[in-house]
Amino acid sequence: MPLGLVWLGWTLVLAVVQLFLTAAACRQQDGVQWATGNRDGEPPRYTGMAARLKRAQANLAETLPIFIGAVLLAWVSGHYSPLTDWGAGIYFLARAIYIPAYAFGWGAVRSLIWGISIAGLLLVLISLL
Repeated sequence: MPLGLVWLGWTLVLAVVQLFLTAAACRQQDGVQWATGNRDGEPPRYTGMAARLKRAQANLAETLPIFIGAVLLAWVSGHYSPLTDWGAGIYFLARAIYIPAYAFGWGAVRSLIWGISIAGLLLVLISLL
């Protein structure tokens, strides 16, 4: 299996881990009643780490479909190259570091890490040319 597809698989695992981390942080604030209820009415307003993890999760959701599509398209179209591998690896590693950077409020460093993940995504897209 090409390395970029391995990175894609690990990125999907990371997305699930991020989902569970976010849910755990939110349950500490809203309790199990909200999660297991009908969720009628206004949703809880999360603060602190729970709010930051929710934003980090939403941020991943913005770029993950593009990343998945780009890696798979590179593979099926025959445009797969070492650039695809590098881009996918950079994207994954930056996204993995992004979670604690956002959760612990690292501010400007978090933005730099996000930029690195976008650079990785762009490398995968460039490999399609």
